[in-house]
Formats: sequence, C-alpha cells, structure tokens
Amino acid sequence: MAKSQNKNLQKAKSGKNDEFYTQLPDIEKEMRHYKDHFKGKIVLCNCDDPRVSNFFHYFAYGFEFLELKKLIATCYKSQNMDLFSKNDSEKAIYLEYYGDKNGNKVPDAEEIGIKHFKGDGDFRNKECIELLKEADIVVTNPPFSLFREYTTQLIDYNKKFIIVGHQNAITYKEIFKFIKENKMWLGYGFSGGAAHFINKHYVDYATASNHKDGMIRVSGVTWFTNLEIKKRNDILILNCVYENKETDYPKYDNYDAINVDKTKDIPKDYKGAMGVPITFLDKYNPEQFEILGLGISNSGLEFGVRPYKNEHKKYRKEVQKRGAVDGDLYMIKNGIVEVPYARIIIKYLKNVENEN
Repeated sequence: MAKSQNKNLQKAKSGKNDEFYTQLPDIEKEMRHYKDHFKGKIVLCNCDDPRVSNFFHYFAYGFEFLELKKLIATCYKSQNMDLFSKNDSEKAIYLEYYGDKNGNKVPDAEEIGIKHFKGDGDFRNKECIELLKEADIVVTNPPFSLFREYTTQLIDYNKKFIIVGHQNAITYKEIFKFIKENKMWLGYGFSGGAAHFINKHYVDYATASNHKDGMIRVSGVTWFTNLEIKKRNDILILNCVYENKETDYPKYDNYDAINVDKTKDIPKDYKGAMGVPITFLDKYNPEQFEILGLGISNSGLEFGVRPYKNEHKKYRKEVQKRGAVDGDLYMIKNGIVEVPYARIIIKYLKNVENEN
C-alpha cells in the first residue's frame, strides 16, 4: 500500500471509519471453490451488517443454489436497520434465514427472522458465541485489528471458516502456529493480491483503473480457510537447481538454512532447510513441504535461530534501522548485514520426488 493510502487507512481506524465491506464479485470468485462444502450446512456471518454486507447478500440470494440449511448474520450495534424495520435503529441484532418460503425468490422481511441481542453483538459476546456453536461454517471479513483473537476463537470452537485477512497476519505468532499445525491455510486469494473495499468515507484511494467513490485499495489481502480445496493438493513444480551457492542461495549466519528470495527460485535438488518469503504459503502443499518455523523475533528463537553473535554487535544499529531484533534471520556479506523480510523455514518431505 502506498504511504498516503496507509496514512489514510490509519486515520480511518482511529476515527472509527474502519468498516471495510468486501465486494460481491470478490466473494463470488472465492466461494465458487467451496460449493460442495455448503450443502446442508448452517452458515454464520458474524461481522456483517446485512444492509450493506455482500456476504449476507451472497448467501441469502444463493441459499437454494448452495442448498444451505440456515443462514445467520449478526450485526454489531446496527445503525438504522430500516431496510427491514423502522423500529430497529441503533440496536444490535441478528438475522436467521431458512430460505425462500413465499415463492418470490427474493429474501424479504417476512422470511428473515430479526431478533435483538441483549448485548452489543460483538463476536466475543456470550450471545454471539451461542450462535457460533450452532454454525457449521463461518464466512466473513473480520476486523483486521482483532484477527488474532477472532481466528483463535474459531479454532477453539473447532469451526470451519473462510475469512478475509491480511497476509502479514501470517507473521503473528498465534496465526503462524495454526498454519504450521495445518489448522488453517490460504484460500485462492484476490486478483493481483489486493482487495478494493467499500467504505463511504473514502473518495479517491482506489487505483486509477478501478476508481470509484467510496473505495480503497488494500494490498496484501487474502483469504484464510480450513476447508479442503483443490489447490492445497497441487504439487509445486520447480526448475531451479542449487548452483551458484554463494550468490543465489547464501546461508544465514544465525541458522543453518539457505535464503531464497522468491518461491519460484526454490531449488528442486536442495535437501536442507530453506528460508522462503511468506508468499510461499499460497503454493504450499503439506505433502510436499514441511514447515519448520518462522524466522523472526521470538518465533525464530523458539525453533533455533540464534541471537546476534558478539562479534556482530557492531552491526546492530544498522540492523535495527530495519526493525530487526534477536530471532530475525540475517546474513553478513562483505561486512554488510542483510536482514530479509519475514522468512518461513521449510524443507522437502522425504516421500516426495522433487525431480521434474
């Protein structure tokens, strides 16, 4: 994200204008890969105002096509729910929909059961947790600032989910643990690795090619899920070999692994540990690779990344300019410290033939 976009995004958050609504085409593009999972299931959208939520729109209008059992949507302190009832202003509510009952093929107020929460409708509220227990699959765009807590709740309650998040969440200690343990993985993603969210407080922060009032472009956004999808079984075909060791694949000074800057450059014939960018997870197949750890900060220290050596302390000031700390992977070449961005340490599994 450009600095100006990031600055405005932070202003929006501090000003409580941080409700970013996912576009319907983006939802449709991702959900088409999961259709078989929805049959006979209860879907919960627990961060969604149905007046403007395209998640609610998608599942309500596609209820029969997806063969859902039930749709639930919860709204945090809903503002003016006059789409369904003029008496629901500023109340936290939830909706229950069981499909078309009157034959008009359009969800309406008579078919949608509107109920009021006693509390504020926060996903951590006891009332919302009871709805979570009832649900089979959760699909929504949760607050990025609460992504750790939100995802942990889903895992704790053993729920299936498809949710939007930023790829930087991969570097969160709690989230990376779930990925390493194969409790969650990446979905198919957004076009170009960026999402254009709807927010009425924005005017000109989308790209020139997709400019609309009330849109903001956020790069690095992706989908996280724990539902089995086809791409998870695809073998990553690689063509590079382990040559030019010192120039193409330098070793870290504080961990026995080589550095690989791009996923496509992973050498197919290297048997040891390799540090790859977090974008590797978009191609990760758990039957082809094993994830050993995350080479940053405390996460790195926990799986064996060594702190800076005493003789390298003189480089610390330079390294700290990049925000690096003990536990970050680093290389020293010709007296210059290089600290790559977050690296996931992987290695090939022995039962996979790596030669193409």
